[in-house]
Amino acid sequence: MWLALDTATDRAQVVLGAPGVILARAEVVGARRHAAELLPAIERCFAAAAASYAALEGIVLADGPGSFTGLRVSAAVAKALIRARPMPLWVAPSLLVCAAGAGVGPDQVVLALSNALRGELFAAAYRVGPGAVEVVLPPSVLRPEEISLRVPHPGRIVGPAAATLGAQPTWPDAAALIGLVGKAGGVTRVVDPARWEPEYGRPAEAQVQWELKHGRSLADPSRAGR
Repeated sequence: MWLALDTATDRAQVVLGAPGVILARAEVVGARRHAAELLPAIERCFAAAAASYAALEGIVLADGPGSFTGLRVSAAVAKALIRARPMPLWVAPSLLVCAAGAGVGPDQVVLALSNALRGELFAAAYRVGPGAVEVVLPPSVLRPEEISLRVPHPGRIVGPAAATLGAQPTWPDAAALIGLVGKAGGVTRVVDPARWEPEYGRPAEAQVQWELKHGRSLADPSRAGR
């Protein structure tokens, strides 16, 4: 049994299960609620599945890019659980989780988009097959007009910011994270969870504002521990 967490957007997802089998799920809506409600959501899932932490084989986590605060919350929870009971930690890009949940054929390119603020988008594109994932565009920070040059004819556009390019917005489903376990190119095992940090995609907005005010750069926490 795996615990999957995706807090990259304002809709945090918690899922317990295995590839092809979902035992329980919970959602926390509102980015400001992630810190207070993620652990209770996990507990609700264990209660619904009539399971305990002892049954966990590992944790699989969406590691960004996305909400700086949300990603820090799930990373802290995962690290605490692994410290209390050592087990594997696997991660996958948040945009890949959106693409994997689209349910399209392996020949179609799925373009996933989320808001990067400042008029820019986090964008990535994939072909998701039954046994492997092909990266067409790795997670990038792009302006909307640049995306069509990088991915000119996507088969489908998904993600929280899909409306920017005229598509229906969707949110990642942590069940898709579990579905990526065992697929080539789907998830990556974290060798040293204590030093690992999510792929924030860019510095936090608070850091940007501080640098503008003080006229100098801080260390980029989006690359901490790598």
